Amino acid sequence: MLRDVTVWLPPKIADRDPFVASGLAAQIEDCLREVASLDASHGSHLGALGTMLLRTESVASSKIEQVEADVVDYARALHGMKSNQSATSMAAATVALEQLISSVEGSDLTADAVLRSHRALMRDDPSESAYAGRIRDMQNWIGGSDHSPRNALYVPPPPDTVADYLADLVAFANRDDLSAMVQAAIVHAQLESIHPFTDGNGRIGRALVNTVLRRRSVTTTVVVPLASALVARREAYFDVLNRYREGDPEPIIAAFAKASRLAAQESRTTAVRMAGFPEGWRDAVGRVRSDSATLRLLEVLLQMPVFSAAEAEVRVGGTTSAVYRAVDALVDAQVLRPLTDRKRHQVWGVGDMLDELDDLSVRIGAAALAEEP
Repeated sequence: MLRDVTVWLPPKIADRDPFVASGLAAQIEDCLREVASLDASHGSHLGALGTMLLRTESVASSKIEQVEADVVDYARALHGMKSNQSATSMAAATVALEQLISSVEGSDLTADAVLRSHRALMRDDPSESAYAGRIRDMQNWIGGSDHSPRNALYVPPPPDTVADYLADLVAFANRDDLSAMVQAAIVHAQLESIHPFTDGNGRIGRALVNTVLRRRSVTTTVVVPLASALVARREAYFDVLNRYREGDPEPIIAAFAKASRLAAQESRTTAVRMAGFPEGWRDAVGRVRSDSATLRLLEVLLQMPVFSAAEAEVRVGGTTSAVYRAVDALVDAQVLRPLTDRKRHQVWGVGDMLDELDDLSVRIGAAALAEEP
């Protein structure tokens, strides 16, 4: 029988001042300029871009955990429709990320906000719902088998230490006297090292990266979809996490700075594409009356890439029959795609927006693979 287990006790970080070499500091500044530039540009389309990037990040973060679903299933799950477990999990990750980022708009991060985000992430998971929003009360581990920590790659702190560790992490996350990117990377790595939950640690940890950037006002609207770069080099990402646990924080700071820079650069391409979508949609539909429901629907598609008939009626106004005629016109023009086959409670998706959701993640991943490790 296994009689002893060696656990890791990461150092507390609330008062630590991480050393960053000058070369890395320059990379961080370059990254933060790219992120700030993305967040400050693109005017009236910025809110729609923020929604797009939020979804891109939550999908990619899920893929790191090998949770895979196609974009149509994901869109259905986001709209509350019955879908496969992977798509439901991706939709939950989107809600959890949005909740955690929103929690620091105008206030500091709290442990309760982290727990609420975890509850949103895991409450519909059939095997983990009982632990949703709860700090673990059992020992867990990474690697080895499901039944024993024998040969585990990493055994995090004992359960009775987790609450203190989480409080320490939150204190570090609420500091204002160090680089926001350094802070974000270390908050993520520390949460992964504490592993405070029975499941969902990686997704909550990555959600904390954008949460720190929002709290420090590096971003005000957009989410940096850096997980798309991390998933492209998944093993390298796990390697820098291990190096953090061994006492070297610089590799994960460098990895997150690079991932954020690449994600911001490719997201600007998405912003330009999205700005051009409405004109393309109008060209595809052809001539319509200036007071028509079709035109009014075209004007709000960027803000609702997936919608039901009831939602369209609220946003567009007019009679139900006029809204359905507008939707049919946009389906015929291949601007919209039906996401269901049923007659009642139909849901449609904006084709260009759904395609871009996929394409942005692919472009970020390709850019990450093209760079030197």
